[in-house]
Amino acid sequence: MKQILLMISVVALVGCGKKEPVQPSATKPEPTKAKKPVTVLWEFETGGFLNSSPAIGSDGTVYVASWDGKLYAINGKSGDKLWEFETGGIVTSSPAIGSDGTVYVGSGDKKLYAINGKSGVKLWEFETGGTVSSPAIGSDGTVYVGSVDKKLYAINGKSGGKLWEFETEGSMETSPAIGSDGTVYVGSKDKKLYAINGKSGVKLWEFETGHWVRSSPAIGSDGTIYIGSVDKKLYAINGKSGVKLWEFETEGYVNSSPAIGSDGTVYVGSFDNKLYAINGKSGDKLWEFETGDWVISSPAIGSDGTVYFGSKDKKLYAINGKSGVKLWEFETGDIVDSSSAIGSDGTVYVGSKDKKLYAIKTESLGLAKSPWPMRGQNAQHTGRAPKKK
Repeated sequence: MKQILLMISVVALVGCGKKEPVQPSATKPEPTKAKKPVTVLWEFETGGFLNSSPAIGSDGTVYVASWDGKLYAINGKSGDKLWEFETGGIVTSSPAIGSDGTVYVGSGDKKLYAINGKSGVKLWEFETGGTVSSPAIGSDGTVYVGSVDKKLYAINGKSGGKLWEFETEGSMETSPAIGSDGTVYVGSKDKKLYAINGKSGVKLWEFETGHWVRSSPAIGSDGTIYIGSVDKKLYAINGKSGVKLWEFETEGYVNSSPAIGSDGTVYVGSFDNKLYAINGKSGDKLWEFETGDWVISSPAIGSDGTVYFGSKDKKLYAINGKSGVKLWEFETGDIVDSSSAIGSDGTVYVGSKDKKLYAIKTESLGLAKSPWPMRGQNAQHTGRAPKKK
């Protein structure tokens, strides 16, 4: 009798298994399948948070600033420290590199510093009335930088002498962008984007958004200015007239600075936890990708079209720029607000609030050939649109 009952039980169990088959593939989205192994070449630890975006010199040296008040020069291949330069305050500014190798960086001590890129020796310093933003460098070597003192400054890159200053009604925490004709575009916490003559400092026009502007501008090949606002929108603005072409609304603040792909697609992050791909001409959404937390990090686009960006969920993401499908993700020890930089050999450098700079091997051999493939336009962060041919 026991044997008969046992056989009935086995048949019942097998029968249940047939009626309710397990379907493992049905519960996992396609993006998860696309994950690739991530190779970390090296990591470099500083004494403070890293939300400064690294800049890459012509010789491959990587420059990055830290909340420990220092600017570091690091060998891009080995991760070895070449030198460090100490300022008098927290450094959230991203460094910019001049054509002669001079490195410019702002600090919380209210100063902009010019530093010899080879030796780490200070060349000069320029004092403002507040914390200094990330600089941009004109074709003639003029350095443009904003400050919490509500002013934009134009400074002689060789001597450190002030050429002019332009005052707004709000603090200027973002990096300026320079058009191919020398016009300087910069946002302010007075809710406005300004266009300023780079030679004279005279205002050409202003455009008002619905809230603070903490995003840095990106400039399209036709001169269109793309910029985000705390009013949750990305704006496309005619660079000559200041007239709005379109606006795209997200569900969160847009502090991320946009980047532009080789086909004109605009990529930007939002506090709604998403990265968006938007048609640069029409403002129509092409796709969106959701992370686990807000996205302040600005995207960088590789030569193969891969989009790299960080999130407050502690991860760096690599996304297919056409489809929005995730290729891989890499988890750091803390928030990734830092915007990535891409070396010519495919190495992606990114900082984290875990105090480390990471070097990650990728298949993107340098930046995309586009008008504005990353924050600051290029790996040197000159913030300058290429001259029109």
